[in-house]
Amino acid sequence: MERENELVGAVGFSVMTIRPGDTTLAIGIGDLPIVATSYFVNLIESAALTAISEFLEAGETTRLLRVELDAIDAVGIGAEIRATAKCSALNGRELTFECDIYEGERHIVHAIMKRAAVERVSFLARTAAQSFSSLKPLN
Repeated sequence: MERENELVGAVGFSVMTIRPGDTTLAIGIGDLPIVATSYFVNLIESAALTAISEFLEAGETTRLLRVELDAIDAVGIGAEIRATAKCSALNGRELTFECDIYEGERHIVHAIMKRAAVERVSFLARTAAQSFSSLKPLN
């Protein structure tokens, strides 16, 4: 990562309008037409990547390690929600983000997310090798 001393404090934003297919009802994990929690995670991940994109070196990216998410309120179809993600700590290759999602002034989600910086090619090669070695022979 470049300019690591500037990375802590970097902020990113992301916006999403809830569509019918984004609901718990549509994806089969509930019976309410409210946004599915997985979309909250997608939105804060997008905001986090926006926050740090200028600090990543060529061939470098991040992957999700952990999310602690508090769903404070729910939103329905047609709602426009916006996420913020602020890089609050850097420990080696691990980044911590403080994340929030709002609909207008209404606070919907608070989350703490941890991501690991990885070199893209070696990470994908290692992942492919691990997946290949876990395959069972067809008999």
